[in-house]
Amino acid sequence: MSKENNTPVEKLFGSKTRAKLLNLFFENSDKSFYVREITRVIEEQINSVRRELLNLESIGVVKNETFDNKVYYSANMKHPFAHALVEIFSKKVDANKDHDIKQGGWEEYIKPVKKYLSAVMVTNRVPGQEGIDLLIVGDDKTKKLTHWAEVVEKKVGKPLNYVIFSVEDFLYRKSVRDRFILEILEMDVSELIDPDKIIKE
Repeated sequence: MSKENNTPVEKLFGSKTRAKLLNLFFENSDKSFYVREITRVIEEQINSVRRELLNLESIGVVKNETFDNKVYYSANMKHPFAHALVEIFSKKVDANKDHDIKQGGWEEYIKPVKKYLSAVMVTNRVPGQEGIDLLIVGDDKTKKLTHWAEVVEKKVGKPLNYVIFSVEDFLYRKSVRDRFILEILEMDVSELIDPDKIIKE
């Protein structure tokens, strides 16, 4: 991308990848992300992401911690510029993408995968809460549902915890009272598309 096509924020911070990283961290200042999760969400090459993470760590605006053999990165809210960065990135034009999807958009949004999708449940998971954001039940043999979930994630603009089950697998797990499934079903639901009563009877 030429410099002429860069957004004002990218020009301000000198790098498209750096601006995207700052956007991700300071719009989601209560969350942490691992490298491959970051590259998937901001759609940048892993080498560029690693390089900019090192730059941001070197000036102290990003910190990392290791958990379960993965290195997670997050905004350093103790940095003197942290609150200013939150102000910058909380006011971007597309900050309401997630809100737009939730406002009655799911029926329309599932149309591209409707023939593969049997049910979908969207939860009201809050930051820091265990669980998932999307429960997807359907035929994912061709990875159509996986790709769709990734598109939804990009539209929302932040990582989503989602799981995909075949109808048979989900119903079996539900019948044997699988703990993971039961915990999902106990979550607060913001949207449920379940015409055949697969998820909730």
